[in-house]
Amino acid sequence: MRISRLFCCAFLLASPAAAEQAPKPIPMPSSDEARHAGDSEIAVLAGGCYWGMQAIFERVHGVKAVTAGFSGAPASGEDQLIHSSSGTPAEAVRIEFDPAQLTYGQILQIYFSVAHDPTQVDRQGPDVGPQYRSAIYFDNNDQKRIAENYIAQLQSAGVFPAPIATQVVPLTGFHRVMSSQQDYVRKNPTLPYVLGVDMPRIAALKRIYPGIYLDQPLTYSD
Repeated sequence: MRISRLFCCAFLLASPAAAEQAPKPIPMPSSDEARHAGDSEIAVLAGGCYWGMQAIFERVHGVKAVTAGFSGAPASGEDQLIHSSSGTPAEAVRIEFDPAQLTYGQILQIYFSVAHDPTQVDRQGPDVGPQYRSAIYFDNNDQKRIAENYIAQLQSAGVFPAPIATQVVPLTGFHRVMSSQQDYVRKNPTLPYVLGVDMPRIAALKRIYPGIYLDQPLTYSD
């Protein structure tokens, strides 16, 4: 199901030139909502393989649950989704968070700084294809405004060496993948792909955001 990732990872580990630049701190969004008491809020983000995206956000204080899946995908089974040749759904994570502890803008700051490389088009590192695109799926106009303003802010500041490729599109649906694919990094900590791609980003999260880093991550539950 993910055999291609294992072969791609061998190239990534063997070639320093193929590795991405180390994640670094970036500015906070200048346009964000203040923290407030209330019900849980949801963020849906796509940024390459959902293994690592889930593992990163499960270590963020204020996050209540993270589910790996496909955004805008029909509930028809993972294999069919991965091998679709047109209209490919994006691998994504659904993040439930406490707005009294964490803002949507803070989630986007983590997303742009350590979770993935927003300048890559239809790929992330060794994973190539439209299912690995960078995309923010907004659930309301506030999320759309914050995301678009933040991208404009980062572009204007020249934070990245290339244009940001992240799409900002409405959320039309989210479908989780099977339980065997949930918490994949935690279940497979010695897999070459996990060691080469995911663990460095988790380490960057701890280094850059120690105040919100959870030593004991959340775990997925059905």
